[in-house]
Amino acid sequence: MNKILKRLLLVIIVLAVLAVILIPLPYYITKPGTTEKLGELVKVEGKADNKNGSFSLTTIGLQHATALTLTIAKFSKYQEIDKESEIRTEGETEAQFNVRQMYYMNSAKNNAIEAAFTKANKPFKSEYNGIFVLSMTENSDARRFLKEGDTIRAVDGKKFKTSEEFVKYVGTKKIGEKINITYTKANESKERTDKVKMVDIDKKGRAGIGITLVDDKNVQTTPKVTVKTDKIGGPSAGFMFSLEILSDLTREDLTRGYDIAGTGTIEPDGTIGRIGGIEEKIVTAHKAGKDYFLAPDDTITKEMKKAKPGIKTNYADAVKDAKDLGTDMKIIPVKTLDQAVEVLRELPQKNK
Repeated sequence: MNKILKRLLLVIIVLAVLAVILIPLPYYITKPGTTEKLGELVKVEGKADNKNGSFSLTTIGLQHATALTLTIAKFSKYQEIDKESEIRTEGETEAQFNVRQMYYMNSAKNNAIEAAFTKANKPFKSEYNGIFVLSMTENSDARRFLKEGDTIRAVDGKKFKTSEEFVKYVGTKKIGEKINITYTKANESKERTDKVKMVDIDKKGRAGIGITLVDDKNVQTTPKVTVKTDKIGGPSAGFMFSLEILSDLTREDLTRGYDIAGTGTIEPDGTIGRIGGIEEKIVTAHKAGKDYFLAPDDTITKEMKKAKPGIKTNYADAVKDAKDLGTDMKIIPVKTLDQAVEVLRELPQKNK
């Protein structure tokens, strides 16, 4: 074999190795992540942390699969492989997915604050900021200046109290008509105004800006609540946020001296909802040596059973996963914030 062929073969081998390591495939891998103590993330102004134990949220690791990581995952007990379509919506880019997760987290924080202040009988005020841009269509003229994560504050100088009002107003316009959009860029407070042309948003002659939108709001409270979530996305930490806020707000040590992890979405009325990745979160909490894990005891509907016959509640899956691990960590089912508080109050005080 001459030198040129040897070099060519070496180049081919190097490229093949790089492809195995670097080229993303249409799959994602989920695996156990981290536990994050909420006392370090949640601050209620003027309220020092007086807990003898701790509340922790749990995360899962999520990575775009390559041929190498996909192979490793197939032989790893606590790594799951999901199709890209099961993680991201149709046509959604990774950047848009991250923006969506950011919105879900912000919504979870707002819901947690509302639920905790309601439970504590403390007043709060919801402030409507405008329209949060989740995604944009390819034909949107607003792409010239808007991006996912920006907030529309007004249209033609008109401000709105809900996204429904916004949609109703924009729906009165015609394709090709121009309107003025007042907006703020993500993580900025300075308002800007640009003119945008209405486009056909459904190929049926319906006019719109060409965005997927949700309400952008925050909750104003006294004392002020700050939740630091720079590196965490999604809605599944909401319930644990509410417990941490409530415990600090009322000066009641709801941990009873234990290290408690958990997961679950939270609604403003205190309803705890289903999350994904319960197995990975149980493994994460077990490895962190937690005493208890609070798992959503969600309702499985007929529609859910039809779509996935073997589906179980988060709690049922968590119990199974804990048994498989042989952990001493106890799993507690929870449906509402009220119920969770009562269950925690009934725990025997831990002697440290």
